[in-house]
Amino acid sequence: MATGASRKIYAASARSHARRASKSSSFHLPSGILRTTLAVLFIGFLAWAYQVIQPPPPNTCGSPGGPSITAPRIKLRDGRHLAYKEHGVPKHETWILRTTLAVLFIGFLAWAYQVIQPPPPNTCGSPGGPPITAPRIKLRDGRHLAYKEHGVPKHEAKYKIISVHGLSSCRHDAVVADTLSPDVVKDLGIYIVSFDRPGYGESDPDPNRTLKSIALDVEELADQLGLGSKFYVVGVSMGGQVVWNCLKHIPHRLAGAALLAPVINFWWPDLPANLTSEAYSQYKLRDQWAIRVAHYTPWLTYWWNTQKWFPSCSALSRSPDIFSKQDKELITKLLDDKDSYLVRQQGEYESVHRDINIGFSSWEYTPLDIQNPFPNNEGSVHLWQGDEDLLVHVTLQRYIVQNLPWIHYHELPGSGHLFPHADGVSETIIKSLLGVK
Repeated sequence: MATGASRKIYAASARSHARRASKSSSFHLPSGILRTTLAVLFIGFLAWAYQVIQPPPPNTCGSPGGPSITAPRIKLRDGRHLAYKEHGVPKHETWILRTTLAVLFIGFLAWAYQVIQPPPPNTCGSPGGPPITAPRIKLRDGRHLAYKEHGVPKHEAKYKIISVHGLSSCRHDAVVADTLSPDVVKDLGIYIVSFDRPGYGESDPDPNRTLKSIALDVEELADQLGLGSKFYVVGVSMGGQVVWNCLKHIPHRLAGAALLAPVINFWWPDLPANLTSEAYSQYKLRDQWAIRVAHYTPWLTYWWNTQKWFPSCSALSRSPDIFSKQDKELITKLLDDKDSYLVRQQGEYESVHRDINIGFSSWEYTPLDIQNPFPNNEGSVHLWQGDEDLLVHVTLQRYIVQNLPWIHYHELPGSGHLFPHADGVSETIIKSLLGVK
C-alpha cells in the first residue's frame, strides 16, 4: 500500500513540473513598454491630425508675395486696414442735400406751427378791438363780463333768472326772455339777465377757463348785480353744460335750474359704451371728426374748423344736416339776427373753439355724480329734450335722468334742438321752473 501511494505522488509531481515547464517556454512583452509605445503612436496621430486640419496662413494684401493693394483703405484703431468703394454723388454734395432737407423740414414744422396757432384775441376795448357797448362787471381775476337785463327791474322782481346761451351765441340770444309773453313777465315779476360767456360778444376771453371757473363767473355776476342769496339758472344747448357746472360747484346758490337740450360729452365715463357709440355713430362723419379732434387734440381745433380742405363742424357752419323738421321751420326766426356778428368778434378760437374743447374734454366729474341740490323740495331741476333732436340724442338724455330721479324730465315729441323758440314753450318752461301756473 505504501508503494502505491508513492507512485501516485510521483505522478502528480510530474504533471505539475510539466505545466511549469510549458509556461516558462511562452514569450511576454513587458507591460510598461507596451503602454509607452501606444502613447507615442497616439501623440503622433494627434500631431498629424492637427497639421491636417490647420488652414494655411493668410496671403495678406501688401505682404511679400501677397496680392497688391488697389483700393483706398483706412487704418482702424487696432492697426488693421479696411478697403472701401464709394458710390453715388460726391459726399460733399450729400451733405448739402441733407442740410437742404433738414432746412426744409424745419421750415415745414415752423409753417405748420403757425397754421395751427389761433390768432391772438381781438379783445373788446383794446387798441383796434371792437368797442364796448354793453354794461360789464369786473370779475375776481380782472376779466370783464358783459350782460343784458330783461323783464321787470330787479328790485321789483319776485323771480331772478340767469340765462346761459349756447354755442355760437351771445347775451342777445336769451331765448326764454325773448319769447316770454310780456304779460307773463309782468304778472309773475320775472327778471332775467343774460351774459356773454368768456370770449363771446363783449366778455373778455378766459385762457384759463375751467368747468368750475364758469360756474364762479355766474355766481359773481349774481353777487355784483345784487340778485340775492339764491337765483335761478336756465341753460340752452352748450349753456346746459354750464348749468351742470353750477349744480356741481354752487348748488347752495340756486333756487332752481332748467337745462334745455344740454349737450352731452361722449367721454363722460358713467355713460354706457353701447349708448354713446350708438349716439356718436348717428352724427355726420364731419362732426364725428370735429368732436374727436376737440377731445384728443384740442390744439388742432382752430385749424380743423378753419381749413378749407374738408368740411368742419356742422354746428359752427349751421349746416341744414343737423336740423330736424321742426328746427328747419324755426330757424327762419334766427337767420335775420342783426347781432350775430357780435358772437365771434373777438376771435373764433376764444369763443366757439374753446367752448367745444372744454365741452368735450375729460371732465373731472359727470352729471351722474351730482347730488340732489334740493333734498327738501325747496327748489327743482328740470331737463327738457326733443325726441327728434339731431344734435343731442335723446337716448343718452334718458339714461342720465333715469339715474338722477330728482330731475323733472320733459320729453317733447316731434321736437328738435331749437324747440325753445316754438310758440308757448318758453312760458311752459319758466312756469314749471318757478312752480307756478
